[in-house]
Amino acid sequence: MIETLDHLIIAVQNLDEAEENYKKIFGIPPVWKGIHKELGTANVIFNFKNTYFELLSVNGDGLGADLVNNQLKENGEGMLGLVLGTKDINSTAAILKDKGFPISEVSNGEGKNSQNDEIRKWKNIFLPSELTRGIFSFIIQHTEGSLPTASNYDKSSVNKLDHVVLNTNDADGFINIYRDIFNIRLALDRVIEHWKTRMLFFRLNKTTIEVIEQKNDDANPDNLWGLAWEVESIKEAHERLTNDGIEITEVKKGIKENTLVATIKSHTNNVPTLLIEHLS
Repeated sequence: MIETLDHLIIAVQNLDEAEENYKKIFGIPPVWKGIHKELGTANVIFNFKNTYFELLSVNGDGLGADLVNNQLKENGEGMLGLVLGTKDINSTAAILKDKGFPISEVSNGEGKNSQNDEIRKWKNIFLPSELTRGIFSFIIQHTEGSLPTASNYDKSSVNKLDHVVLNTNDADGFINIYRDIFNIRLALDRVIEHWKTRMLFFRLNKTTIEVIEQKNDDANPDNLWGLAWEVESIKEAHERLTNDGIEITEVKKGIKENTLVATIKSHTNNVPTLLIEHLS
């Protein structure tokens, strides 16, 4: 049913400033800039080998503007949405309806790249709270056009999403949705002694949804927390970022064997951000 983690959405106050921040962090330029007139939003998109990253800001009035404004008011800038991809949205919608979920009708979307007037089209279904569990999420199928790919990933630039981190107060409930309904592969479910907490790893399109269970009484079981990005050379990335005035911790061995990591401490628009290099 769900084949990809299609993209991540970050709510920002000032789109131009956020774009400059992430051009420095990623080491590549954006591939798309657009406006959703009917939603009241504008976006800047960075594309990677396995997903894309969307900066979203208010640019008028509409449901999208309301969503971003609410995020900014309640939580400030930061992670807003997790979008899941499918190759057959009509089949996906039918399966979810057959399971009794009150999903929206399939809707059409269209975007225009202000840099070159290219058009992309897609279809969406928006999900009820029983499936989103507190996270803004929808399912998308791209139908026409495609995002340009980055022209070059050098050793110091981010080339793909290694993992996205979510928190949950109900790991079993999360499994019931993401494995049993969305059919995303659960690769690992165990207590990690380093943190003494239960962790879930769901794998799809060469990335991981990493879920950390934290027992609490929050009404919304799940929330987005942070991102880890892969680079070919973390040493060169660290040097590049330092030269660009980005605050970053020293490189150290990661908890996962054969990895090196460093945490970016500035210019992230309130998104906890880790860089990782896999040594083998």
